[in-house]
Amino acid sequence: MVGRLAGKVAVVTGGCSGIGLATVKRFAEEGAGVVIGDVDEANGPRVAVETGATFVRVDVTSQEQVEQLFTVAKDTYGSVDVAFNNAGISPPEDDSILQTDLDAWRRVQEVNLTSVYLCCKAALPYMLEQGKGSIINTASFVAVMGAATSQISYSASKGGVLSMSRELAVQFARRGVRVNALCPGPVNTPLLRELFAADAERAARRLVHVPMGRFGEPEEIADAVLFLASDESSFITASTFLVDGGISGAYVTPL
Repeated sequence: MVGRLAGKVAVVTGGCSGIGLATVKRFAEEGAGVVIGDVDEANGPRVAVETGATFVRVDVTSQEQVEQLFTVAKDTYGSVDVAFNNAGISPPEDDSILQTDLDAWRRVQEVNLTSVYLCCKAALPYMLEQGKGSIINTASFVAVMGAATSQISYSASKGGVLSMSRELAVQFARRGVRVNALCPGPVNTPLLRELFAADAERAARRLVHVPMGRFGEPEEIADAVLFLASDESSFITASTFLVDGGISGAYVTPL
């Protein structure tokens, strides 16, 4: 069976761990040429060898480095068909607005929101020239509802990603480019496991609100990204694509 991304070229930021890594593997299995953009120089080359991808060390807050990332994709594989703009952070310094200082606020905005702006800005010219492309931006379920555990800058940044994705989708729909916002619920990633280790009570409060009674797995989110990247979603754009175990639809979850 021909892979669902056969002949396509995909760029994945934050591709060395969690949802990004699971997506790199899934894209490669489905026949895509994959370029991984990440700051993780320790694991990036290994992941590239294991998946047949190309690794580029990139600080996603740097316009020059982001532009170079997409240039590498074009020069290496011949096109830019999919951009999964996924890199993000959720540091412990980002808490209630009453505790979060301006430096912490700005850092999260730069990595989670400005980087998506930069990646979209870099990817779009290639896609517009081709007359086709799929951009998937990682937002979050907290972009559509309040978070049980306050992360003021994270929540605001993901709301910005959602709004920006809608605007780009509407602007470029008739030029062949689809833009969707992926909104995962809590997912079993290193980021979440780090939270459990640092504050088990805070992390456990997340689980009680999930109707399915468990966290998502990175591979489950990667399947959703694959769908949005493939031609199977050819009539889907400007979507708030929730993959959250029902959390955004719940009023009260019975225990």
